[in-house]
Amino acid sequence: MFIKSTLIMAFMAVAVAGFTLATKDHDSPEDKIKLARSHRLEPLATLAADAKPATSQGQSIDLQAIANHIQATAPSAVLADPPSTSQVDKASPAATAQAAPQPTPQPVPQQSPQQQPSQPQPAAAPKVDESALRYFASHGDKARLQAEISRLQTLYPNWTPPADPLAVPQNSDKQLEAMWQLYSEGRYAEVRKAIADRQTADTGWQPPSDLLERLAVAEARTRIVNASDLKQYATVIDIGSKNPSLLTCSDIDILWRVAEAFIRTDRAQRGQDAYSYILKTCTNPQERLATIQKASSLLAYQPMQDLLSLEKPDGNGGREFDSIRTELARRFVAQGNDDPKLTVSQDYLSQVERVARSQGLASDDSLLGWYYLRRGNYTDAEQWFKAAHEKEDSAAISQGLALILIADHKPQDAEDAMYKWRNESKDAMATYLAATANLMALQPPANLTEDVLARVAAEIVKEKYVPTAQQFGWYARTVNQPQAAARWFETALRWKPDDEPSAYGLAITRNQLNDRQGVAEVQRLWAGRSQRIAVLGEPAPRTPVAAPLPSPNQTAQTAPQQPVLQQPLPNAPLTAPQATPQVPAAQPYANTQAAAQPITPVRRSAAVEYAQPEIRARTAARTTRRQAGCTTTINAELLTPANALSRGWCLMNLNRPMEAVEAFGVGLNNSDPKSREDAAYGQSLAYLRAGLANNAAVAATKAPMSHQRAAELQVAILADRALSAFNGKRYHEALLYLDQRSQLQQERVDLMVLRGYSYLNLKMYDDAQRIFTAVAATGNRDGSRGLKDLMLATHPQPGEY
Repeated sequence: MFIKSTLIMAFMAVAVAGFTLATKDHDSPEDKIKLARSHRLEPLATLAADAKPATSQGQSIDLQAIANHIQATAPSAVLADPPSTSQVDKASPAATAQAAPQPTPQPVPQQSPQQQPSQPQPAAAPKVDESALRYFASHGDKARLQAEISRLQTLYPNWTPPADPLAVPQNSDKQLEAMWQLYSEGRYAEVRKAIADRQTADTGWQPPSDLLERLAVAEARTRIVNASDLKQYATVIDIGSKNPSLLTCSDIDILWRVAEAFIRTDRAQRGQDAYSYILKTCTNPQERLATIQKASSLLAYQPMQDLLSLEKPDGNGGREFDSIRTELARRFVAQGNDDPKLTVSQDYLSQVERVARSQGLASDDSLLGWYYLRRGNYTDAEQWFKAAHEKEDSAAISQGLALILIADHKPQDAEDAMYKWRNESKDAMATYLAATANLMALQPPANLTEDVLARVAAEIVKEKYVPTAQQFGWYARTVNQPQAAARWFETALRWKPDDEPSAYGLAITRNQLNDRQGVAEVQRLWAGRSQRIAVLGEPAPRTPVAAPLPSPNQTAQTAPQQPVLQQPLPNAPLTAPQATPQVPAAQPYANTQAAAQPITPVRRSAAVEYAQPEIRARTAARTTRRQAGCTTTINAELLTPANALSRGWCLMNLNRPMEAVEAFGVGLNNSDPKSREDAAYGQSLAYLRAGLANNAAVAATKAPMSHQRAAELQVAILADRALSAFNGKRYHEALLYLDQRSQLQQERVDLMVLRGYSYLNLKMYDDAQRIFTAVAATGNRDGSRGLKDLMLATHPQPGEY
């Protein structure tokens, strides 16, 4: 009975050290990898996490005493293979008795075979295969030698390592020696083959169990490394659970890989436990330092603080992780930048501030700037961003500085800081656009140069950014350019049809221009959706109420969320557009009295690019056919061809070209040749007004047309195609269309400007100078501006963009 009780006690001691039975089907692989939570538990078997007291025959087991005994006998830096149940059975009674937590040593009673027929007789200490020890020692493989000693000590607690492993009798089996040689070289498949070949030749030979065990462990290690490298983290956990002897301080890399596998599979607590086990158990200073570095790249801020609490003194008056303290502080502050709810310890902030002042790195200044900006501390954020910007002008630093300037009501400086970096990323563009919206919304309006207005307008049109387009409309009203304001409001509505502030701005601007029909159209479209638009006939409020501008970081993840403009958008806060946006005319917001605005060519980068000069429409209006009553919307197909034709000309006068296209299409059904000609001519003009030159050319062929009308349409179509080609940066094609048009009609001044900029973009500087000089001689400002751009292209100045 004593031997039976002793065996039970030994089994429970192994369970306390962490051995988990692999035969339980309900245990997942990760549950089989247990990590010691008590620093007093040494890694004798598996990493035990949740060992519970057990009883045998009603007697309670002192698990702490067993753990203390294991700690005293096991090597401190190795998590060795767990002994199997068969190994427990083979252990000597003396060894198992040592594992039992008996307060007073008791003599082992002598029992006869008759008394214990089913139990083996106590035997001498088992023979330990020390051949691997001698082999590793003879080859100077200290790492494997120490690992083998630790493993044998775990399996055989009474075994004492030889003082001189080289004194172990040499294995006279040359074939076995060759197998060990292949094993030490990592040629495991060849070891398997050598074993199989020998067993085939000598059926009575059996390989040493030590060789087979170490070979299996080595192969499992290789599979873990390969699975980890391939990011097959579930496989890493599964193999680790089946080979707990790999999870030792003697092979710290495997512990690191298992910890990472837990974290990558959303079990960060288990990964933290693995790192904690290393710091509680393993003693190699370099490996402990590397453990913290690896953990810091995978774990969040708070779990890292728990790991750092396991830091030990370095023996020189400092702490063992002092050499990476600055690196850790930077990482933690960066995590605070990503999570504005995270409060980083002041010690880490002070550490980064000290190194920022001593080392003078812009990256440290920027790191602190973003941290304070994310928490609304604009004073400190501005201090650090300005310091960073003085040392380095980068996209991230300029973006942070711009956000601070926006919050400080300095959008003009913010726009200037971000313009060169606007295309670096979506976040950078979002910040730049926010700066432009706030710039145009300043009260009183900012005094902006033509160059700034032109480049802002160009970017707004390119990005179709509604807030700034709307603000351009208010600004234009402020500077008494109602026609330009109407076009900007129309543009904003085409990009965002439900933008009520832009609709209101358009309505009051058309009212200012005495465009009663245009006002009625806006009121009709917004009936029931906007009270102030509906009552526009009454005195209008001085200041329209608009939604606050969006944060520049609604699409950004790394940039801090800061306000753009905290006050309602004013009645008049935006500049007259220097670049008139080209928008489809199919929407019902066309301005019937919009005068053409000159388009300023803008240098936007080192390579010369220019915004398009505007072409003034010259198509004739058929006012004699105007008919009252076309302000309402009806189905043109319900009209007779004659009435549809009359309605088409009426719609043209209301600048509703796409509706006119439908009316003229019905008019083409007229049997009268003259009426069909008028319908085809009208439909071509409608398509031209909508910017659809190709459709206009097709419409012109639907009925025979007089030579005068055909030439007129051809001239208009060629001008429109030239403009489209220029807008698409197809400058050779634009010149070709201009040449074809000049054969039919003398070139207008605005088309000469278009030709000049085509030459300039093609670097045909002599031709460009000739054209711009001729245009400037007429007193046209576009000619003078073209000469200035030509000079900048041929003699660029430093800092020009």
